Amino acid sequence: MDKRLAKRHKRQVARAKEKVKVYEPDVRTPEQIEAAKEASRPDLSRGNQPKVAASGRSFRNRLATAIGGAAKTDG
Repeated sequence: MDKRLAKRHKRQVARAKEKVKVYEPDVRTPEQIEAAKEASRPDLSRGNQPKVAASGRSFRNRLATAIGGAAKTDG
């Protein structure tokens, strides 16, 4: 039993070592970082507004309308 557990542990450790990400330091200058941030921002001059207002509704409201939870007015 101990031998089996040891083998299992060895496999788990080997898999975990494969998944480790090695991060490289960001060697860009602060000016380059700012330029990259500016370039990645959406162009708001063409009327592309960010969709922040739509996220204000609660999950319940969206769920009720999706399921058809509105009150029935049929007689």
